[in-house]
This record gives sequence, C-alpha cells and structure tokens, in this order.
Amino acid sequence: LPVVVLCLLLVLQVGLLIRDQVLVTHSAREGARVAAVEADAGAAVEASQEAAGFDPDRLTVDIVGELTSGERVRVEVSYRSPIVVPVLGGIVDDVKLTSTVTIRVE
Repeated sequence: LPVVVLCLLLVLQVGLLIRDQVLVTHSAREGARVAAVEADAGAAVEASQEAAGFDPDRLTVDIVGELTSGERVRVEVSYRSPIVVPVLGGIVDDVKLTSTVTIRVE
C-alpha cells in the first residue's frame, strides 16, 4: 500500500508540473501579444504576471529586443514550481520551468 500511495503522489506532482508548464507558456504568449500591440515593456511584463496567476516572487519575465514597429521582441518567462508532495518536498528542489515566445511588433 505505501508504494501505491507514493506512486499516486508522484502522478499528482507530475500533473501539477505539467499544469504549471502550460501556464508558463500561456504567460509568455500573453506577454508577447501585449508587447507586440502596445510596444510597452512594462505592460508586457504585467500581462505576463497576471496571465498565469503565479506568485510574483517565483516568476521572472524578461523582454528582449526593440519595441519598435517591425522589429522582433522575445518574451522569456521562467517560474520556480514548488514541489507540493510532502515526501518529495524534502528530497527534490523546486523545478524551474521556462518558456520563450518571439513575435514581431506591430
């Protein structure tokens, strides 16, 4: 029974990590969309932070490139996803998830 419970907890943790990766990708896309439309780095960072709803202390958003029309801008989002399973929390550190989106500024 303990092995089955441990396996279920591992599956739960992997599911949470997959969910966080999808949200990190969504956050990068939202930041890139705002950077392309508004050409404002501050608004793009704010949009990325709000899109996923993560803890801002664990989320890093970088805007790379010129925010002028016709240029490409890259939004890099990284998030330190916590390990919430009690058994693994003491063994494994937070997992760093990243996503990068490049888009042309309009």
